[in-house]
Amino acid sequence: MATLSRDDVEHVAHLARLGLSDDELARLEGQLNHILEQYEILASVPTDHIAPTAQTIELENILRDDIAQPSMDAEAVLANAPAREGAFFVVPAILGERD
Repeated sequence: MATLSRDDVEHVAHLARLGLSDDELARLEGQLNHILEQYEILASVPTDHIAPTAQTIELENILRDDIAQPSMDAEAVLANAPAREGAFFVVPAILGERD
C-alpha cells in the first residue's frame, strides 16, 4: 500500500483549510501512515467465510412510552424569556434585508 508523503499531507490540509505548522505536518504524516499500515494489516485478514452484515449487535429501541401530561404554565415559561411580546418569545431576526 502506498504511503502518504509530506506533500500529500500538506495538500489535504490545504483542501481542509487547516493552517498547520511544520511540526504538526510531520506528526500527522507519521500518524496517517501508521493508520494506513494498520488498515493494510486488517485488509489482509481473510474474511471470505464471514457473512456480510450491516449490524453486528441486536438493535433495541429504548424509548419511554409517549404519555400525555400537562405542560408547564405559559406564564412561567415566558418569565424566563429575555424578551417577550404578549404570549410570545421575541427572537432576533435571522434573515437579512433584501435590496
